[in-house]
Amino acid sequence: MTQKFAHEMLREIYEQPKALGRTLDLYLAGKSLKPEVARLLAGWPNASGEVLIAASGSSRHSGLYAEILLEDLCGLAVDVEYASEYSCRGGVDLRHPSVLVLSQSGETSDTLAALEEARLRGQKTLAITNHAASTMAHLADVSMPLAAGVEKAIPATKSFTCQLAVLFLLALYEGARLGRMDRAALTGHIEELASVGGKIEWALDAWRTQMAALASKYKSAATFLYLGRGIHYAIAREGALKLKEASYVHAEGYPVGELKHGPNALVSDRVPLVVLATVDRGLDASVLRYEKTLQLLADMKEQGAKVIAIANDGDVRVEGLVTDCVRVPEASEYLLPILEVVPLQLFAYFMALAHGVDVDRPRNLKKAVVDEAPAV
Repeated sequence: MTQKFAHEMLREIYEQPKALGRTLDLYLAGKSLKPEVARLLAGWPNASGEVLIAASGSSRHSGLYAEILLEDLCGLAVDVEYASEYSCRGGVDLRHPSVLVLSQSGETSDTLAALEEARLRGQKTLAITNHAASTMAHLADVSMPLAAGVEKAIPATKSFTCQLAVLFLLALYEGARLGRMDRAALTGHIEELASVGGKIEWALDAWRTQMAALASKYKSAATFLYLGRGIHYAIAREGALKLKEASYVHAEGYPVGELKHGPNALVSDRVPLVVLATVDRGLDASVLRYEKTLQLLADMKEQGAKVIAIANDGDVRVEGLVTDCVRVPEASEYLLPILEVVPLQLFAYFMALAHGVDVDRPRNLKKAVVDEAPAV
């Protein structure tokens, strides 16, 4: 039986498992990478392994995810720029990195300007967009489209998770090309990526119920501070942005370790924390990140802070330190972000409803920022 949804944003959140499946089909043949895609990507990388990512909004947050992903799994050197700043900097980049542009529409003016700047400099370019016929896809040397389908709500949901999936696939293609992954490792990554959509589908109804209740509980909050460490910082930033644009409630994303370097002065009954506290127990760096996050949660409990945590299924340690705990299925460190962001999307959606916002069409925002700023 087909579900009925009151808003496009909620429909698109629920479409994510199928959108991810369609997107993976573009790049995978069973448990293998498609050789024709590998050939297409072969001429894009910089010989020195340097990559510059230019993007705006949610796409920039997926770029922050890609930065750590490509550095950790592929050994590349990655910088992430605001697209609106990159094309205005001038000067000469002696490194001559390959350039990756990210845009849901493929028409965002700031990101198009960054792409044009890279092309003028003779740099190799790669575009990841949700529109294979978009200007960016046409102009870049290589295009890796998503198959998220039409996204009608202004807050990006399924296009964001599909961006993360394609960036993970890019890391697999690069890792294989560079010899950073043997066949067994590559197959393991592909199998786990293929399982993410099913994990989301399994958890969606429970997340929907819990996030609706949390939105009712926290609707009077003045500000939220979203905290994530490592690759999860990108999701803290995205969760905060989604809340701002969907519900008009102020929020900011910070690295976990930066809370005590100033922002903790804001924490109060009206300024709760949302903390990403998941863990991949098979990765030492993830366990270290998790233990440091637990210490912060213990300090915040002693301080009396209100905390919503995103944690692994069955994690009683986190549950004992926070006000509310949202569970996500277990996954590897580099795929946990795709799972973490979905309940945060739902929280933003229900907070918007609690504040009477037209969640599909928030004020002052457009689906694609295509108009240039007036000349000064």
